[in-house]
Amino acid sequence: MSESVSEVIGAGAAELRYAKELLGEAGENAWDRLLEWLMEDWFRLDVRGWENIPADGPAVVVANHSGAWGLDAFILGKALTRTLNRPLYIPAAPLTFRFPIIGSYARKSGAIPLDPTLGLEHLTAGELVGVFPEGTAGLEKPFRRRYQLCPFSPGFAVTAVQTGASVVPVSVIGAEEACPRIGEVPALARLFNLPYFPLTTLFPLPSKWLITIGEPIPAPPRPGSFAARSAAARGLCAEAQDAVQSLVNRERRRRATPFW
Repeated sequence: MSESVSEVIGAGAAELRYAKELLGEAGENAWDRLLEWLMEDWFRLDVRGWENIPADGPAVVVANHSGAWGLDAFILGKALTRTLNRPLYIPAAPLTFRFPIIGSYARKSGAIPLDPTLGLEHLTAGELVGVFPEGTAGLEKPFRRRYQLCPFSPGFAVTAVQTGASVVPVSVIGAEEACPRIGEVPALARLFNLPYFPLTTLFPLPSKWLITIGEPIPAPPRPGSFAARSAAARGLCAEAQDAVQSLVNRERRRRATPFW
């Protein structure tokens, strides 16, 4: 009798796991279709500068980060991977993987856990890594400071110097208007254990999105001493931030209007 009960419980657990997997896949497919619709119809995304991404070898794609919920990370990742013939790995904060559907989708789409090496093993293997050096500070800035980049964290530059990977600056225009941060709700941030809970629109606004890929910045020769490597990384980080900010400033002027 006990064996029969155990078998029934085991079979029921297996069925629940199977149903959970099916629901997870359905949710991931729905999220993927939503992203596709947002890119093509809602944001009318334009991407320029494909020739600036190396066809092979390691490279760090460095982009500005904006919009209250960080939707730009998903849009940029999908835009690049659906056109390039090589994967893109994006270090993502632990918060990304906490959400059942979005987390599993991100993981399958190339998101990797955020750590100090910022994709070192992938760059060493000659692959592409995408980073948002502003971090959550880029998402937390108020709408009045839109498109003003926050200071870049130099971790990506340290990794680029170590691996000899070139740095490809990228500007993303449109996220600031799509999900404007007009405030925050600290009580909800504490309730859901989030870094912050933005006050923004319930659904992204129909802003015009432009992604522009700039010319690669070659990594300097790897210095021998730690002090020299640190200085080279700081210089590369500053050069990358200047390049991204220049792209952002230039590309904002391409839009006749931010919206329809």
